[in-house]
Amino acid sequence: MDLKPLLCSLMLLHLLILLVILQGFCSGIESKEMAGEIPNRDHNSHANIHIEQVHSHIHHHIDPSTIVFFLLEDLKQGNTIPIYFPNRELSDSFSHLLSKQAANSIPFTSQEIHNILQIFSFPQDSPQAIAIKDTLEECERKPITGETKICATSYESMLDFLQSIFGSKIQTKYFSTTHLTKSNNNAILQKYTIMGIHEISAPKIVACHTMPYPYAVFYCHYQESQSKVYKVLLSGENGDRVEAIAVCHMDTSHWGRNHVSFKVLGIEPGSSPVCHFFPADNFVWVPLD
Repeated sequence: MDLKPLLCSLMLLHLLILLVILQGFCSGIESKEMAGEIPNRDHNSHANIHIEQVHSHIHHHIDPSTIVFFLLEDLKQGNTIPIYFPNRELSDSFSHLLSKQAANSIPFTSQEIHNILQIFSFPQDSPQAIAIKDTLEECERKPITGETKICATSYESMLDFLQSIFGSKIQTKYFSTTHLTKSNNNAILQKYTIMGIHEISAPKIVACHTMPYPYAVFYCHYQESQSKVYKVLLSGENGDRVEAIAVCHMDTSHWGRNHVSFKVLGIEPGSSPVCHFFPADNFVWVPLD
């Protein structure tokens, strides 16, 4: 049987999928720049906002997308804290996942950056090119002590990573932030009151975060140090209701001193557990009981 027509058809299908994904990536980069999620390389002062903080540790000009960190001692019912939740959904990211065959056919290394930009037709200094370079650098960064990580470019590669952490016979489940109701003003940064807290028991967790790229890439990592997972019911000042996933890292002594959480919270590495809320397109994998 001649396989050439079939292979050509598959290649054309992959190209069509990539074209659709690219359109979303380009518009996503532009919207993230407007929202302040991608740091402005010119340090434009308009990318930062000054917020009347209710959290005593945050009192200076900061990037709004970093307003997800908090201290474990602040996780109390009735407390009010500012949180940034970008307007993204998990389904948007999953729909852009390539098959393992398609992902493996595209270079994914900073050494091939020129070829990658040519494949996706991005100019060298464009916002999309900068986002791609930053993602590749982060994916190639050496893990911190006790961390195991992968940048999953397909669902199959993500599952392979989960099996390497939890074991091939262990079933897993993921949790993600859910927006129960949204107000009409569409505020992505507002003060939320903690209405309820539920700890999700998990001996191990794998956290996965979306990365800016022309197709779906998830930065998934496991840390040997203890982490706690919480499901937190939040009520926003503008009427939004969110069932948010939060992770608290109990030992941060191995984290770099320049980690953004330390700057936001005004603490030192290892001095206190660091917690953060997950946006809706990030998620946490845990083993089933």
